[in-house]
Amino acid sequence: MTTTSTNKNNSQELHQSRAEVKRLVKNWRSLLDIMPIMVLCVRNDKVIEYLNQSAQKTFGDVRGQTCAKALCGNNCQNRCPINMPAHRYDIIEAKIADMHVECTTVPFAGYNGDNLTMVLLRDISKRKHQENELKSFNENIDHILRLKIDELKESEVLRNKLAREVNLLKQKVEIKQNNGGIIGSSRKMRELLDTIQQVAGTDAIVLITGESGTGKELVADLVRRNSQRRDKIFLKVNCSAINENLLESDLFGYEKGAFTGAAMRTKGKFEIADGGTIFLDEIGDISPRMQSALLRILQSGELTRVGGNTPIKVDARIIAATNVDLAKAVEEGAFRLDLYYRLNIIRIALPPLRERKEDIMELTTHFVKKYRQVFNKQIDFLPHRIIDLLLQHDWPGNVRELDNVIQRTVLMSKSNMITEDDIVFENVTDTNNRNSLADYISSSLNKTLKDIMSALERDLLIHILHKNKGNVVEAAKQLAVGKTAFYDKLKRYGLSPKSLKGKT
Repeated sequence: MTTTSTNKNNSQELHQSRAEVKRLVKNWRSLLDIMPIMVLCVRNDKVIEYLNQSAQKTFGDVRGQTCAKALCGNNCQNRCPINMPAHRYDIIEAKIADMHVECTTVPFAGYNGDNLTMVLLRDISKRKHQENELKSFNENIDHILRLKIDELKESEVLRNKLAREVNLLKQKVEIKQNNGGIIGSSRKMRELLDTIQQVAGTDAIVLITGESGTGKELVADLVRRNSQRRDKIFLKVNCSAINENLLESDLFGYEKGAFTGAAMRTKGKFEIADGGTIFLDEIGDISPRMQSALLRILQSGELTRVGGNTPIKVDARIIAATNVDLAKAVEEGAFRLDLYYRLNIIRIALPPLRERKEDIMELTTHFVKKYRQVFNKQIDFLPHRIIDLLLQHDWPGNVRELDNVIQRTVLMSKSNMITEDDIVFENVTDTNNRNSLADYISSSLNKTLKDIMSALERDLLIHILHKNKGNVVEAAKQLAVGKTAFYDKLKRYGLSPKSLKGKT
């Protein structure tokens, strides 16, 4: 009876022990399943006995398979952490298949007494990728720096070259950010600024051409301000505003006693501008004698003072400007061919305002803001019909004329809005009064065929819209042009049917 009772007690204790073991195992596995890191239990024969849920999401349910087959596709490397001795407790980095991991191996005895290894894996592939990118970046930077340092050590000339390149980059940024008062975003103005950017950093002679009022002096200022001589002296000379004899002494200087009143030796503009820049405006108006003297400076960099015999070396960058067609002046014998070639190394041609009318809106806004502040006016509205009116004008005086018109308009405006009555044009030829083709051709003798045909087409569009009181459908019908094509032409010339409606 006693033996039976003892056996019964032993059986109950064994049952309870097994239940406790199951409970502990269940709790242990539940704990491992909620862990974000991957946990594997591997037997001594390298067969995987357990994986938590995180590991199963990565490798699948590979219980019963060897770790080499399950994890590495039978391509297990010698340094695979699972194959390492089980007494390793430190954290190591390894690669399993294509995945980078941090791995810790912990030997322990199973509840059945068998020897197991718990393997803790943390996926660090993303971190390794970032580290490799950073390492590659640092290596590239180090490599570039070493190359640059080696280059800098080679010679002082190379260091100066790099410094100049940096300055040129700064100049390009400055030109983009500050256009020196040159306003306009049309294609022609963008090309103009690109040209200035290319030539400003050199010491080459620049010839600026364009009609009066197009802004030649602004371009000269911008070229000088973005050159390597921007911190040196900058002299401006209007060649057409000075008498020929005075111009020679003004440019080249004179010796004492060279002429009546020459009480002392005096330097000319070229000597004063030595190391800097000199701007010769209206150079197309200088006399043949002055052309010859100027040619000598361009060829040899030397001048001789009036009344002197000793040549003097000068280093002044020359920027010249003219509204004269120098090529035509050469053909007519009014300008030296050799001087023309010397001046025409880099030519910046400014387009007249009538060829970049898409900039009128931007220019008008600029001038309104400027004179609104100057005259303390409260103008805050610019109707579209005013812009249309400005677009229809030919602007023979170019930007200077637009400046004057807006200045007068703002000054005379009686409200906070500019009206059509405030806009006054001077010396304007009304296109509606061109009564014959002969008159039209006579007024266009200095224009190219393309310009003449464009102006004629524009005037015809204005006339037909006037006639039809702004009715585009009727106007297009009379010209036998499609409505879409008609609108395209209006857009090309900046015309608005509404602004022409009801006008005669």
